[in-house]
Amino acid sequence: MTERVRAVLLLEQAAGYGLASLAALPAGGLGRPTPCAGWTVADLLGHLRESMAALQEATDHGAVALLPPAGPHTGPPAELAGPPAGPADPVAAVRAGAARLLAGWRRWAARPGPACVPVRVGGLPVPGDTVALVGALELAVHGWDLARACADARPIPAPLALAILRRAPQLADASTRTAMFAAPVPVSPLAAPSDRLVAFLGRDPAHPAAG
Repeated sequence: MTERVRAVLLLEQAAGYGLASLAALPAGGLGRPTPCAGWTVADLLGHLRESMAALQEATDHGAVALLPPAGPHTGPPAELAGPPAGPADPVAAVRAGAARLLAGWRRWAARPGPACVPVRVGGLPVPGDTVALVGALELAVHGWDLARACADARPIPAPLALAILRRAPQLADASTRTAMFAAPVPVSPLAAPSDRLVAFLGRDPAHPAAG
């Protein structure tokens, strides 16, 4: 199995987890708070739409602008402030965006060529499998945020969390953490993989699921 295929499989698993978390959202639940401080479910869905659109540019055009800031300490994205301007059905829009994203990355994984086809991110070449792993990290951790907001305490599946944890220090290093994530939350090294991953990305694993 090539690194391209392996990265896209992780992206598929992360999308599946995130969409399953979203399935638990009750009617009228877009205003629920999430573990991302200052973000409602609607804010988080808006961010996910933007992130997935950016990640899709990587497969469609071989280049992508930097992903929107995603840290739980940054507050709602500025473009989401004020009267909502998003789609009439944000949940359906995220589902459709995920389907397009995965279709694009599957095509990318099937292309002939070097194992790590580069993608230009902010003008710099980055291995495509690394970009796909960033997408898997985004979808997994925000799937956890949605699960907590939807009163669903399901953890990130252990194999997925462990695979992301192995690369997480490279994906969220000192140069990107301030813009994208809060400081790590201390947890036991014996904690479950899901807890260690969300803690590394600035979430409190003990954050209560919304009721």
